[in-house]
Formats: sequence, structure tokens, C-alpha cells
Amino acid sequence: MNLLSVFLQVVAEVPDTLANAGSVTQEQQISLLDMALKGGWLMIPLALMLLIAIYIFIERLVVLKKASKEDSSFMNRVKDYIYDGKIDSALNLCRDTNTPSARMIEKGISRLGRPMSDVLVAIENVGNIEIAKLEKGFTIMATIAGGAPMVGFLGTVIGMVEAFFNMASKGDNTINLSDLSGGIYTAMVTTVAGLVVGVCAYFAYNYLVARLDQIMRKLETKNMEFLDLLNEPAAGKK
Repeated sequence: MNLLSVFLQVVAEVPDTLANAGSVTQEQQISLLDMALKGGWLMIPLALMLLIAIYIFIERLVVLKKASKEDSSFMNRVKDYIYDGKIDSALNLCRDTNTPSARMIEKGISRLGRPMSDVLVAIENVGNIEIAKLEKGFTIMATIAGGAPMVGFLGTVIGMVEAFFNMASKGDNTINLSDLSGGIYTAMVTTVAGLVVGVCAYFAYNYLVARLDQIMRKLETKNMEFLDLLNEPAAGKK
């Protein structure tokens, strides 16, 4: 308890000490790089987490943007080819379009002539595979969003342990701010860094999930349009 009371007394005297120092000398400033260096070795995994999160976000954003592109005339052209009995032309159109919805339709066209349940299962299987491809990296992003603040909290604990160790090492009961600054810097800087990385990864993850949900709804719409299309040619020929 004595160490704790001394530590609290030192912390309480920090504002007065800084105010007195400011009246004598010019105000000192610290750069972000210097602050990061004060955080200690835990800043390295936090920096790596930030770089990984940025890479995944940009890479997935590009992939999702390509997957969300649509050709308004695609389904009409597929419909015309099927009406005319040009199945190979419809398959080639799907292969040239190279989108998740086109690959689903391609699988459905390749199952023409089989029971409707088989066609539906084939389309759904391809859709699940396409969604799994689009979700690549989401788990890592979610892990960073939850893990970065925990790493920052670990730095807080390490910094406080270092500060208390320096206090306990002083046998003459005289504690200077310089004896505690290293541990306090580690505690505060890692906490801030962990929260910044975690918050950025959290919002980036949720944004990507929202974009993926939009694509999933579009795939479901294309699936329904194709299934409706399969019932139209017979009626159209009458």
C-alpha cells in the first residue's frame, strides 16, 4: 500500500510540475514517431496488425467492387439464347462476363434438362463457393479488430509493472518523474495505439460486410430471375 500511495502522490503532482516547467522553459512537443518509440516492442505487432488490416481492406474492396458490377443486358441476352436454343452461346456469354452471378447462371445452364431441384442445388453450391471467395480475409480483419485493443491493454499492464518496479527499486523513498516516465509511456501509448488499430479494423470490417451483403442480395435476385426464366421458354413457344 505504501508503494501505491507514493505512486498516486507522484501522479497527482504531475500537472503542477508540468505547469511550473512551462513557465520557465518553452513548451516541448513530441512527434508521433517519438511517441511510438516510447511504446516499446509491443508497437511492432500493433504496426503489423495495422498494415495487414489496411492491405486486406483495400484488396477486398477492389474484389467486391468488381463482383458488384452488373451488365443490365446480361439476363436478357441469356434469355434470348435459351429461347433460340443456343445453349453454347449462353454458356460462352457467362464465361466471358466473369462475375459471381454469371458463374452461377453458367452452372444452371449446364444443368438444363435435369430436374429443377438439381438445377437449384447446383446454383446454390456455386453461390456458396463465390461468397466464400469474397469473404477471404474477413476472419483476419475481425481478429485484428478484437485483438489489437487486447494487445494495447497488455502494454498497459507491462508499463504499470515497469513503473511499480522502478518505484520499488528506490531504496531511499525518493521518486522522480523520470523513474516512472518509461513505464507510463509504455502503458499509455500502447493503449492508444491498440484502440486506434482496433477501431479502424472494426469499422473497415463492418463496411466490407455491408458491401458483401449487397452482393449476396444481387446474387439471390439473379438466381430467382434465372429460375423464372427456365419456365418461360416452353410457354413462349406455344
